[in-house]
Amino acid sequence: MKLKRLAALDRPREKLFRYGPSRLSLQELLAILIDTGTSGKDVLSLARDVERVLKKEMEPSIKTLMEIKGLGLAKASRIMAAIELGRRLEESHNVKLLSPEIVWHSCSDITGSKKEQFVVFYLDAQYRQLKKELISVGSLTESLVHPREVFEPAVRLSCAAIILAHNHPSGSLIPSQEDMSLTKRLVDAGRLLGIEVLDHIIVSKDGFFSMKQESML
Repeated sequence: MKLKRLAALDRPREKLFRYGPSRLSLQELLAILIDTGTSGKDVLSLARDVERVLKKEMEPSIKTLMEIKGLGLAKASRIMAAIELGRRLEESHNVKLLSPEIVWHSCSDITGSKKEQFVVFYLDAQYRQLKKELISVGSLTESLVHPREVFEPAVRLSCAAIILAHNHPSGSLIPSQEDMSLTKRLVDAGRLLGIEVLDHIIVSKDGFFSMKQESML
């Protein structure tokens, strides 16, 4: 079924015009970006294939996208540009991290990972987000993090504070002894550099654990 054969109100462009982008599914948004289908595959089917890839990998390479049958360089480039645009706009919004819950929502990209991922939020003097950066990806049970990797971007960005966050692939929100030791090392390193470690938050799909809230920081 080609896009032009859909009922007018169901066409992604018309739907966006009438109701706004928030009413469109990811598949419909991708269909607008892809614009046209190919021989044997309509644009919505092609968008569905892209959606499957994005659900497995939030930031795929252009090579990965071009492995989808029917998605050439031009279409893949538009998708890559849209992903990068969204990422840059998110960083430029200077989100104020008011609570561990907001950090948890901002970590939705790592909560379901099968590997431990360590993320740092770099903040200005008003605790507005300057950048969110993935520092390391570990095994099923550990993530190797060195203070140098955490604070090099902090110094470069001239930030005043940072918030640490990482996921537990097991789903447990209980900090390990290694989590506590690492947090202490980073807090001590931050004091030497004049950069405050505001919190260390463990995240999972079901919730979060804030070391600051639990008076462990």
